[in-house]
Amino acid sequence: SLSLSLSFSSVKWVGLFVVLLVGLHTVYELWDLLGDLQISVPVLVFKHVGARAVALILLPVITYLLWFAVHFVVLRNSGSGDAFFSSAFQSTLDGNFMAHYQAPPEIAYGSVITLRNRRTAGGLLHSHPHLYPEGTGAQQQQVTTYHHRDDNNKWVIKPARHEIDNSSSPVLVRSGDLVRLEHVNTRRNLHSHYHKAPISRKHRQVTCYGFNGNGDWNDVWSLSVVDGKVGDTVRVLQSSLRFIHNSTECALHSHNKQLPKWGWEQNEVSCDPKPRTADSLWMVEGHENPKLPNATLETFRPSLLQRIVESHVIMAETNNRFKPKENELTSRPWMWPINYRGQVFSAGRDETIRVYLLGNPVIWWACISLVLVFLGMVVFYQGALCRGVQFSPVFNDECRTLSEGGFWLLLGWALHYIPFYLMGRVLYFHHYFPAFLFNAMLAGVVLDFLCRHGAQFVVRMNWFSREIAYSSAYVVVVSVLVGSFCLFYPLSYGMLGPLSSDDKSTMHGLKWLSSWDF
Repeated sequence: SLSLSLSFSSVKWVGLFVVLLVGLHTVYELWDLLGDLQISVPVLVFKHVGARAVALILLPVITYLLWFAVHFVVLRNSGSGDAFFSSAFQSTLDGNFMAHYQAPPEIAYGSVITLRNRRTAGGLLHSHPHLYPEGTGAQQQQVTTYHHRDDNNKWVIKPARHEIDNSSSPVLVRSGDLVRLEHVNTRRNLHSHYHKAPISRKHRQVTCYGFNGNGDWNDVWSLSVVDGKVGDTVRVLQSSLRFIHNSTECALHSHNKQLPKWGWEQNEVSCDPKPRTADSLWMVEGHENPKLPNATLETFRPSLLQRIVESHVIMAETNNRFKPKENELTSRPWMWPINYRGQVFSAGRDETIRVYLLGNPVIWWACISLVLVFLGMVVFYQGALCRGVQFSPVFNDECRTLSEGGFWLLLGWALHYIPFYLMGRVLYFHHYFPAFLFNAMLAGVVLDFLCRHGAQFVVRMNWFSREIAYSSAYVVVVSVLVGSFCLFYPLSYGMLGPLSSDDKSTMHGLKWLSSWDF
């Protein structure tokens, strides 16, 4: 159970495929036990199922959560990635301004606020002087969400129909009010219209529009406090808000889809015609108003389980955001089993040490070939049985052991390999390594089977004794492995001198495929 928890807490989430493999094997075992009539149902349920549930589910989960508990205790200081987390999560970090945050608890007209999307890992509503390019809707000022705090996240909340009277007492903002949001740095208003959003084409575009705080009726939004009633005040960090565009009746919306480079790869903000989605919920995070008294806000600190859930959601969203960079050399899953292309870790001129990640081609191609040999052997054996061919009991037992054990190793390889065809994130050669481990184990099982039966064939031919033949086969295998390592080790330990394309390069004769770029 400890190893099972470490499989996905120490080797990234790809270890979850090991958990799936163990789970499938456990179901197979229990199904086999179900057919054993000597085992009573209570024993089957409470002993066999219960023991596996404790050892393979409960203990791994507890161990996994324990590592995160240690993680949160040790890494408790504020850092550059704080903004990816919710305000409540940030309040648990030493040195984060949310830990000792003071602000007026209720919002008034004229307040300078920052708005964060309520969705986990949601960003701060942001704008900057750059315009949407031609072909993406109106060429007005861009509005995005941004995960880091800066002055471009600040907005002044104003009444829709008149300007603020600075000489009078502050007027609190209430649910049901019609409001405008003026961007502090550019003095343009948050705006929407019937133009399509640049990425979410079923949504409407959101921009900043106007001059010195003056715009048009498309700058007006209806503010409502979710799960509240008309007239409720807006409270910092606590109220969930929805901004409905007054003219088009769509909701201010954000998600994790990134704009292209013209949008600085920040997240898209749009206006969703379906106003009741979770991505349309916002909260006031920052609040400045010198006319209102500050108070220490009661930020509800999340529990350990809540922090673990939030951190996992953020890890998943961050992982999905990894897209190929411009001119970046990536790879596709079909390349990995055949060692079609490696991965450059450092490259340079003749005087620079170059490191290139490439599977040992002798081992790599032998392993994938032995997978095909295994499938051929299983098909041949099963076909022979169907035709009534009689084998010795010992050979039958060995073949059944090979088939069953090889099946689970082949399934482990498939579970760690095939899902990468469904992933939209950027992929690299090293993503294949967990699958290759199962490929190598299967290759070892098949090779052992072939060596043992090859030795028996030699004995029947009276060439050598079984021990000599078996040992000789392994000496040959180990010699090939060591020899191939000696040939290709400079790729991993660092190459010096000319590139392999130069006849004088020590690696010139080792570039067996033109796709290897070392």
